[in-house]
Amino acid sequence: MEPRLSLVTLGVADVARATAFYTQLGFTRASASNDDVTFMKAGGVVLSLFGRRPLAEDAGLPPGTPGVDASAGFGGITLAHNVRSEAEVDAVLVQAVAAGAQLRKPGQKVFWGGYSGYFADPDGHLWEVAHNPFFPLDDQGLVQIDEG
Repeated sequence: MEPRLSLVTLGVADVARATAFYTQLGFTRASASNDDVTFMKAGGVVLSLFGRRPLAEDAGLPPGTPGVDASAGFGGITLAHNVRSEAEVDAVLVQAVAAGAQLRKPGQKVFWGGYSGYFADPDGHLWEVAHNPFFPLDDQGLVQIDEG
């Protein structure tokens, strides 16, 4: 696994309200955003705002409550590591499990048109490993996302 963080996805109660809040802090909504998810550049990382329940469902976990220990349920946040192919998703998941992670969802085609799976680190923090054909990676492995 290349050492990089691609997206930080926050599970939120109201995507529109969260988008307005982060916009007020100076973040700019990307053109790939829609009513269900907002993407914003955050340096070399993308901040993603997604409904808390749909995010928990995508990871295959029951929704928890804010502030709960990540190992006790869904804590409302996932870290994402984007890769260049579906095969690389599977390879990184295998590598993570070999290093001590727990596989939470094997790599599979997903509703948004990509391919992803999830693992939990030893502390229960969720990582999504994803091939997203809509957000290509540049030569440095950074997600390419347009503002506007």
